[in-house]
Amino acid sequence: MKDKIESYIINNLASEPLDKIYDDEDLLGSGIVDSMGMMNLINFIETEADIKIPSEDMTIENFMTIKNIMQYLSR
Repeated sequence: MKDKIESYIINNLASEPLDKIYDDEDLLGSGIVDSMGMMNLINFIETEADIKIPSEDMTIENFMTIKNIMQYLSR
């Protein structure tokens, strides 16, 4: 799942061409993903993982980095 998320961000959401995103790289703070892109990312994760992410879980802490996303999904 981690590779799918990274690939989706690089190919569909990144504001500039990227080859790699580090697991602890701040997706919003670094400008890789904007707020609308973050909503698209959450939708992608819901579809790929066949889950529904409750609105109260859509926090910066859960989705700031790929590492945070993977920790959230493992819960």
